[in-house]
Amino acid sequence: MFTFTQGLFKFDFTDHYAILGVSLDAEFAEVRRRYMKLARRLHPDTCPLENETDKELANELLSKLVSPAYNKFSQESDRAELFVILQKIGNNITQQSSQIKFTTDAGEKIAKAGNYQEAYKVALQELSDRQYESLDQTLEIIGKISDLNLAYLLQKQTKDQHFVLPQLVTSSTNNQNKSTTVKPKVQNSLVEQAYSRAETLISTKNYLKAILELKGALKIDPSHSRCHALLGLCYFQQNQSTMAKIEVKKALSLNPQDPKALELKKILEQVKPINTGRKKTVKVAGKTEKSSGLFGGFFSRDKK
Repeated sequence: MFTFTQGLFKFDFTDHYAILGVSLDAEFAEVRRRYMKLARRLHPDTCPLENETDKELANELLSKLVSPAYNKFSQESDRAELFVILQKIGNNITQQSSQIKFTTDAGEKIAKAGNYQEAYKVALQELSDRQYESLDQTLEIIGKISDLNLAYLLQKQTKDQHFVLPQLVTSSTNNQNKSTTVKPKVQNSLVEQAYSRAETLISTKNYLKAILELKGALKIDPSHSRCHALLGLCYFQQNQSTMAKIEVKKALSLNPQDPKALELKKILEQVKPINTGRKKTVKVAGKTEKSSGLFGGFFSRDKK
């Protein structure tokens, strides 16, 4: 378990901003870019570190700190919750500003600087650049960044009297003064690599490992419809039709035209498992077949 005692962490708040190394003003697009950069460095398949102990630590940092932090920014409701908590902390620290102690020189400087925005930007950039380079220093740097965040929040509340929620990812329609929240269409190599590995594992009937691959991919990109569809297939082949239906529903909610999800949905509606006491068989349109033969063309479609 990773523990932190500096900066905003002192206020019973998990500083996801400090974990990712982004500013309190960061918009989602910036958060996502930063996460993808960190994921490439820390993921076992792309980690440049050669020492196995370092690789294990990198994977642990990714799974227990970085990915959970990013997930907090991925959902609008969770992001809004972070904002509300920061507002409350900001209100509290302004009332006890004389008692606030900073643990870094940079934090002290930001708390006293006239142009605190620039001081914060420079100090944050310096720390975030080396935050995940030497992993033995990562936890210390996360604490230091949170100290900067505390100083910045105090200045923001004291001088500007409010803390503004950074904009969500939006797109303008027909140049009107109206914005619509949109989900980014994530096409990253880590997810695609995991998806490809899962396909290979499924072709050799190694469904359990395929499930692990797909679950890992969905932690990176929960909105990947094809991963949900493929996960549904794995659950079906493990005779878990309820879980299969849940994944198909998720896939179609993300992309109603997902061909694999539509195909699997149709199969699920037709298939009734028959318990023979040996191999799992299924009954489709009055015919009994081995379940492994149902999906002969499941991978034959072009990826979309």
